[in-house]
Amino acid sequence: MTARGIVRVPGDKSISHRALILGSIANGKSKIRGILRSADVMSTAGVLRSLGSSVPDLSESLELGGLGLGGLRAPGSSLDAGNSGTTVRLMSGLVAAHAFTSRFEGDASLSRRPMKRIAEPLTAMGATFEFARGDGLPMTIHGGNLAGISWDTRAASAQTKSAILMAGVAARVPVSVRESHKSRDHTERMLSSMGVHVQTDESSVRISPVASLTPLDITVPGDPSSAAYIVALGVLRRSGEVEVPDVCVNATRTGFVDTLAAMGADVEYRDRVSAAGDDAATIVARPSTLGDFTVEGDSVASMIDELPLLACVAAAAGVSLEVTGAGELRVKESDRIGTVVENLIAIGAQAEELPDGFRVFGDRRPLAGRVRTGGDHRIAMSFGVLGALQGNAIVIDDPDCVGVSYPRFWDDIAGLGS
Repeated sequence: MTARGIVRVPGDKSISHRALILGSIANGKSKIRGILRSADVMSTAGVLRSLGSSVPDLSESLELGGLGLGGLRAPGSSLDAGNSGTTVRLMSGLVAAHAFTSRFEGDASLSRRPMKRIAEPLTAMGATFEFARGDGLPMTIHGGNLAGISWDTRAASAQTKSAILMAGVAARVPVSVRESHKSRDHTERMLSSMGVHVQTDESSVRISPVASLTPLDITVPGDPSSAAYIVALGVLRRSGEVEVPDVCVNATRTGFVDTLAAMGADVEYRDRVSAAGDDAATIVARPSTLGDFTVEGDSVASMIDELPLLACVAAAAGVSLEVTGAGELRVKESDRIGTVVENLIAIGAQAEELPDGFRVFGDRRPLAGRVRTGGDHRIAMSFGVLGALQGNAIVIDDPDCVGVSYPRFWDDIAGLGS
């Protein structure tokens, strides 16, 4: 890191998951560079290995031999998704198209997260689901011959959409998915690069059957969700600029940076290039004076993972923020609405819960106290940004939980808040 503050964040988590999954069912050898080596992506690698894929140890550059469509094998034991909702939901779509039984397990946090949203469309396609309790894990899927489907998710969920698309590709049947508004589109972009005919509009995607997938040859760009924490520090610190190079700037992922700009932040994109079917660019952030803001409607989906961070940014900047339409935060790794508000109050900020969001009230003051993360990596990193700022004294109860998505987070932010 130079005096200017240059931080290269790890590879994008969403793209890393999909590269391993789709590379495992391609025909031929995929080349993947810059994959995220985090606990969540390792969970996907482990599940794929249990299904017969020869996923190597995750490294800066790896080659993955694909089994072809329909080539996965019945697992000899339960599939452990760890803390990764992406792993269990995307892999559910894939195994539903295979004529064997799979049982998914996860840690305590993942086991509480709802799986009905994927079970409903995959059941309509012909798979059978069994739940040990409620609609969480453990979950057993009896796969087989699936039929094509046209499904309205009535929400915006990239994981639900991707589960259906994965099932359609593996089963060689046409599927279409309509959403309330567009969610992350990495799955359809990657499928298109592998030879699938993909049709999209503002709120729907349709894919046609293919006999095989061509292998991948990609460099995974930096994760914009991880970059958000560095950008936030660049905006909140007292002097100097921060650069975050080679970050994925897919339009469905730039909500946080775009919102900071709308609040008055001095942020910009430089050196835009194409990478892994998505655009990548260097994000530059400089100390800024922010204004009050409201987040609602379609903008929520493009920054759902960064909303806890935005709350912390508002608290640090002494501005008022209102977020609504973000009920999805209730069923993440923690109830992120309740957890964010509880912790903001605990460190001396003013905030309140809403049924589907929260309010933070502008009152710039030093912040101090202990943060209870509930093991949620996004909570730890969001409040870690506050803790890095000069004048604050914040203790994170479980700093190691950041390993789920950004293992070197604490090293990367060291000194940036000064």
